Amino acid sequence: MVDRTRPQNLVRISNQELEIALVGETKTFPKYTTQLLNLSNQNAQATRPAIVGQMTELIKECPSKSFSDWKEWYIAKKPKAIADSTAKIKHMVENLRQAMTLLDEALISAWVVEDLVLVKTFVGLKFQEAILKRIAESRRTSYRLATPHEESKGIDGYIGEMQVSIKPDTYKLKASLPEAITIPIIYYAKTKEGIEIDTTSIEEQGLL
Repeated sequence: MVDRTRPQNLVRISNQELEIALVGETKTFPKYTTQLLNLSNQNAQATRPAIVGQMTELIKECPSKSFSDWKEWYIAKKPKAIADSTAKIKHMVENLRQAMTLLDEALISAWVVEDLVLVKTFVGLKFQEAILKRIAESRRTSYRLATPHEESKGIDGYIGEMQVSIKPDTYKLKASLPEAITIPIIYYAKTKEGIEIDTTSIEEQGLL
């Protein structure tokens, strides 16, 4: 079936083709090495603007449009950047190399079965209870999750005797949603470190 929402005459250029067209060549690396280098770079933060400069601004500042001139101009502008970035990544590669020696079957099993498949799945799907518990504890009151019947009415749980709904912070942007929630809403945002909870709507109503 033809997707009428997509343009019918698309021209695609692969990343490899882009590199050849703009740089004149494309580099190939041994299998898996770029994945390890990307991971090392992420951990070391070796290509952050503080190390290599603000690239979007630098490339605009470069007076020439060719790759060879850009390369020469950048190295003159940031003579230590490549060496500093390389050193940070190399150090992290050595850290990963040492960590690899610890990856026996028992550790892999603990990570896959206990941490990834079971623990993080459970926490990821059940964090509503953690939100209710944290707020209830800070108010020295009880909490409970809603029953399926209560959930059908838009109630996610109770803090003391108060009914509450728990929604992601992106819900605030969905002004056109047909459902009307009349009970206090606790907003949350998932972050790299965990969850941030916004109880403003409850506080403003003086309910907690």
